[in-house]
Amino acid sequence: MTTDGDVVPGVQVCSLKVDTPQLIASGTGYKIVRFPFGAAEPTDRFEMHQAVQPDGYVVSDWATDDRSGLIWPSKAGWGHLHAMIQWEAASGTGGYSELRDQYVRDPLGLTPHPNDTTATEHRTPTPGGQFYVKNHGVFVDPGTPVALRVTHNDANPRLLTLAEFKLVIHDAA
Repeated sequence: MTTDGDVVPGVQVCSLKVDTPQLIASGTGYKIVRFPFGAAEPTDRFEMHQAVQPDGYVVSDWATDDRSGLIWPSKAGWGHLHAMIQWEAASGTGGYSELRDQYVRDPLGLTPHPNDTTATEHRTPTPGGQFYVKNHGVFVDPGTPVALRVTHNDANPRLLTLAEFKLVIHDAA
């Protein structure tokens, strides 16, 4: 989009944000970050993040259904994935020594080629806040949803306090 709100030809965008903390359990592997539908931040002009999914499934509660973390690309093309992730501080007994995040195509096994991960990062906590930004380019297809997943190695559950997940698709031609 341009600064005056016009759509750039050949570019489609889905931009999601959640500021409702999500408790990420320890020892459970990667967890899909869930996003609300129709909140103030999202830009979903091309209907890539809808409660009624392209395969007919209806998400009734975004906070408990992993499908609320899926972006279904509106067209095939070169996609740029962007994420911003903020964790609560590591404190108390145990504490984490590693935070992990990744993008994944079809994390729920809805297509013949599920769990195609990319841009996996393992990070050590910093002395200050645990705020991270990541970007990665991939080819996307309307039949294969993408998601952002996170985990940690703390002995206790930890809060993901804020997250953004964005997909920008450029024509493949």
